Amino acid sequence: MSSTLSKIVTASRVGALMLCAGLLSVATPARAEFPERPIELIVPWGPGGGADQLARLISKLAEPALGQGIPVVNVPGATGGTGMAKLLSAPADGYSMAVYIADSHALLAGKSPRWTMKDIIPVAVMIQGPSFIFVANDSKYKTWQDFEKDAQANPGKLKIATLGFGSVDDFSISVIEQKGLKFVQVPFSKPSERYVSILGGHADALYEQAGDVASFLANKQIRPLLAFGKDRLPAFKDTPTSYELGYKVALPQFRAIVVRAGTPPEVVKKLSDTLAKVAAMPEYKKFLEEQFGATDSFIDSTKATAFVDEQLEDMKKAVAKN
Repeated sequence: MSSTLSKIVTASRVGALMLCAGLLSVATPARAEFPERPIELIVPWGPGGGADQLARLISKLAEPALGQGIPVVNVPGATGGTGMAKLLSAPADGYSMAVYIADSHALLAGKSPRWTMKDIIPVAVMIQGPSFIFVANDSKYKTWQDFEKDAQANPGKLKIATLGFGSVDDFSISVIEQKGLKFVQVPFSKPSERYVSILGGHADALYEQAGDVASFLANKQIRPLLAFGKDRLPAFKDTPTSYELGYKVALPQFRAIVVRAGTPPEVVKKLSDTLAKVAAMPEYKKFLEEQFGATDSFIDSTKATAFVDEQLEDMKKAVAKN
């Protein structure tokens, strides 16, 4: 073969290889960075409650960091079960998240839960805080002892507004009832209706977190009789705790963000890292203070599952005592 022909063949081979490489790069484009489109944030409760407030603040603060919109979708029903069903029917790609709270988690301590911890991945815990028993400011019950005494004298007469049966509310009240008391739970799925139930005489007391009813506290429309926990809170130093009064129950209310199991680890990490940035923002810290949440509430994805698992074990113990 002549040197000229050899050069032509070599050039042709190089050209062919370059063409193949070009075609290959077109056929297998680089994987785009998450997220490429808006991320849906499901709130398994109605508008206006603490979970809804958290979701809307996260949406506002996290959108700039992720470069995509985070529309909030309220899907109330079944103590959070309806919203969780929506999450679990979506692809495991991180484009659907849900606010996951202790009351929904408590369903896993009951019989035949509709999902398990194997079905979800906690991305981050955003808020931790105690719950209370509240009464209207003009209630005849000035102390917990007054409420307890009336409950003993009139078993099954006093009404406590709760989120629903099988919730943390239910478990906590059931522990109190082990002391020989008997209450009537009045479930309210809509937060706004639950909050005002004790003002309109639809219930004698309310089981709730202080942050969710902060405006009612500030306006002196309601006041606490009992805080669930071991130590008194500085903001409620005159309110006795459940442990002080011999009720060994202190199931904290927590609010977390979860995605469906199977979501790629790198997506979970990016969402968790973004939420860590949100938790460090002054606006979020102010919100946490207004919610009477613990200052160290935030837990990232590397530890969130262990935290949520521990909460479930405590809930199961509370159920076992009944």
